[in-house]
Amino acid sequence: MTAPTSSSAAAGTVPAARTASTSSSEEITVTTTTDSARPAVDGAVEGTVDNVTGLGAIQSGAARVDVSDKAMINARADVNQLLPLKYGWAWEKYLAGCNNHWMPTEVSMQADIALWKSRDGLTEDERLMLKRNLGFFATAESLVANNIVLAVYRQLTNPECRQYLLRQAFEEAVHTHTFQYICTSLGLDEGELFNMYREVPSITAKDAWALKHTRNLESGEFSTGTPEADQDFLRDLIAFYVVFEGMWFYTGFAQILSLGRRNKMVGIAEQYQYILRDESIHLNFGIDVINQIKAENPHLWSAEFQAEVRGMLKEACELEIEYGKETMPRGILGLNADLTSEYMRFITNRRCVQLGLAEVFPPAENPFPWMSETMDLKKEKNFFETRVIEYQTGGGLSWE
Repeated sequence: MTAPTSSSAAAGTVPAARTASTSSSEEITVTTTTDSARPAVDGAVEGTVDNVTGLGAIQSGAARVDVSDKAMINARADVNQLLPLKYGWAWEKYLAGCNNHWMPTEVSMQADIALWKSRDGLTEDERLMLKRNLGFFATAESLVANNIVLAVYRQLTNPECRQYLLRQAFEEAVHTHTFQYICTSLGLDEGELFNMYREVPSITAKDAWALKHTRNLESGEFSTGTPEADQDFLRDLIAFYVVFEGMWFYTGFAQILSLGRRNKMVGIAEQYQYILRDESIHLNFGIDVINQIKAENPHLWSAEFQAEVRGMLKEACELEIEYGKETMPRGILGLNADLTSEYMRFITNRRCVQLGLAEVFPPAENPFPWMSETMDLKKEKNFFETRVIEYQTGGGLSWE
């Protein structure tokens, strides 16, 4: 990934650098320019951005960043100059995420605990589904968080997008916290739950697929700036935002929310509703990022790459169908592998359309129209109906 500077930089930049000692005895390098030759940021390439931090050298005396200088990738990335905003949709996603703030411990698990411990509370098929569902999510959220922190944040050079990524990273931590909270509340076998990605073939296959599509990006040596590398980054975004968060989580959502609709495991179902709201924003943000990169770099969206992406979505759908079969080998009331297979084909086609691609499968119907109802959950009403919360302000906390 490269940091753009002025096309006149070679003629006007004073090739001298000064070092200033910080209070921690670290040294920073500042490139200076003459007053009469301050370069404008117009897309010319001066040097590379640090692959580990995703930040470039500060250029003292450079012209102020204009909104037109901002870009999704391969832009100047010394500090995050949030204003002036260029992509209002990214800032709106950040605000929406903040408005959807929640914590798992705000949801009561008492009814779930009683039902789980009851001999006749759940069928064996429901218990199998629930444990494997939790087993996938428990580690999947950390994979997404790793990708955001180790890959996406470094390569996505737009400040308002980075602002949203900071919020998303926190939400992924909350989701991981959720599965820890559920596991300890129900007294589940922690070793079994958090090792299913190694022991349940369909979960292993999904996690391995995700890692395969991002193994280069999480390397400290990776950098955008060439058509090949930029396509690799685009592929990563599609793998995690469109597939992982936009396809592979939806079978699990349908399973748990189906239980909740029958007044079973209502605490877990409530938490999944909040996760679904988070993930819906994650998905929409990711698709906006992908489409914006496409618009700014149309050469990346070649016919060959489009065909590759359609193949990725088809393969991912087939992996998810196998996951549905393995989590519900005999089905449960109102839900079975055939219905979730149809649902995944419907979801896959929708993701294709959102990316501007031809649908992968013949037209499919949504067998779970009630899923949209979960987006209408009123958080404030639900929380105060289920549990009284005592909040601590900063002044009331002990910092010892």
